[in-house]
Amino acid sequence: MEHHMPAHLERMLTSPPRSRPPVACVVVDVLASWAVPVATRCGVPAVGFWPAMLASYRIVAAIPELIEKGLISESGTPISSSDSSDGDDEQQDAGDQMIRGLKILPAQVELRAGELPWLVGDSATQRSRFAFWLQNLHRARSFRWVLVNSFPGEAGVAAGDDVHRLARQSPQVLPVGPALLPGGTKHQQQQPPCGNNNDGKNPSMWRADSTCIGWLDAQRAGSVVYVSFGSWVGSIGPDKVRELALGLEATGRPFLWALKRDPSWRAGLPEDFAERVAAAGRGKVVDWAPQEDVLRHGAVGCYLTHCGWNSTLEAIRHGVPLLCYPVSGDQFINCAYITGPWGIGLRLAGGMTWGDVSGSIGRVMDDAGEGRRLREKVRALRERVVAAEARRAADRNVGSFVDEVRREHPLLMQIYCHHP
Repeated sequence: MEHHMPAHLERMLTSPPRSRPPVACVVVDVLASWAVPVATRCGVPAVGFWPAMLASYRIVAAIPELIEKGLISESGTPISSSDSSDGDDEQQDAGDQMIRGLKILPAQVELRAGELPWLVGDSATQRSRFAFWLQNLHRARSFRWVLVNSFPGEAGVAAGDDVHRLARQSPQVLPVGPALLPGGTKHQQQQPPCGNNNDGKNPSMWRADSTCIGWLDAQRAGSVVYVSFGSWVGSIGPDKVRELALGLEATGRPFLWALKRDPSWRAGLPEDFAERVAAAGRGKVVDWAPQEDVLRHGAVGCYLTHCGWNSTLEAIRHGVPLLCYPVSGDQFINCAYITGPWGIGLRLAGGMTWGDVSGSIGRVMDDAGEGRRLREKVRALRERVVAAEARRAADRNVGSFVDEVRREHPLLMQIYCHHP
């Protein structure tokens, strides 16, 4: 993208307007920052857009502080505080260290140094990804605004205090989320209509199997475990897939598992597993599920998730407690908030063994105690995130941003005045 896309964008920005209004600004995904120097050359201001939660943006922006505090090296790898002379043990110790002392992280957030978003793959890949993040961070300093797909009060502080603090930052951060497709919550629409999901509202590249909705219709309210690791996460490995399958079966609860028909994902599945659980009426395995419809359905009582941000927002929207198994990137940060300040889910205890899976699902779906507390917390957070007042706050931030752009672009202001 760095090599091929800039020329195309430059042609768009410099071509005569003809029937369209002039370009007043370019909204740039922060991780597609190659567009920033193009906009600068064309004399068009660039505005950042962060599609993930604000906390992950804050972590990236805090890279200089992480280096200064000795938590990571200049190449982004965790630094051990131990005196161990064994290199492997020292690196393991460094990754397990909790990140402390950052003002951007609430006390309840537990994040290890080895869970930072650029630490994916082998050491060479991690260094390359860190250099990529640094480049984006450097370019982002020219932004006047960063629009974030999140909500005021995300960090667990009062929404009003959060908004005022963000407004004083440079660049100014404006929460404009959550950016979700229109649709009611499960409390507004208990039984979504069945269909082939070809209505243009499926944001995934995968074709969803809508037969799972009919299967959910036959289950008791709040009884089903929904399992999905998102559309782009790599396989967790055959051993863990096998343990997950056995753990789901051991719960004695009905489950719906969106498991991509890919050898890397299906390799560990016990022989005839999908057919066996289907014949017993115990579970359903599909290549891909219409996730919004699934989470909206009243039969779903737990979502075993990789903690992708879109999936997290959808679960909050529909009031579904989460069982977290983050795999890479920003998923660990999302998980830390889910299990910490928000208290709407649990992290899979121990690891991915069948006993861990079965026991953790039991805790989330407990009718009393812990399970009940999780359900109450996620419903309360839903009111903060998707209720009318939350949407008005996002609309006000978008409106303030658009008004500023209009004021700084007189010709655009004139066009909007004549064509409201």
